[in-house]
Amino acid sequence: MAEKDVADRAGGSMFQQVLIICVGNVCRSPIAEFLLRERLRDRGIQVDSAGLGAMVGYPPEGHAAALLKEHGIDASSHRARQLELSMLREADLVLAMERRHVHAATRLAPEASGKVFLLRKWLDARDVPDPHLQSRPFFERVYEQIDRGVGSWLRYL
Repeated sequence: MAEKDVADRAGGSMFQQVLIICVGNVCRSPIAEFLLRERLRDRGIQVDSAGLGAMVGYPPEGHAAALLKEHGIDASSHRARQLELSMLREADLVLAMERRHVHAATRLAPEASGKVFLLRKWLDARDVPDPHLQSRPFFERVYEQIDRGVGSWLRYL
């Protein structure tokens, strides 16, 4: 979808509800959720996250929580949630970490296909690799990719 199409999808107004998805909802999507919330805190946009195979009830992975905390963001309230059809239907915009997540979401809710995009769509349209069970330096690289991806969406929100 072209830049103009995303702006048209917004109908000239802001998106009100953004959903961010990954697999476990303990690493990538919580990082993106809390970074986007922080950047949009005065705009009244609701930002949530969920996982395609969520580790339901788990807090953010240790490196994810530590990196957010080091950047002044407390994500201790987060608990992983399983992606549900209703979440996709209610969201105005769904940001996914990988192409396979986009496909899985649109299989679950075909009517949502026009609002599900890669987080890095406006950058290089590449997947954000899964850092689960990886080293701290790997998490740091993934954090930077997510941060840049989040930043690239701000002009549309």
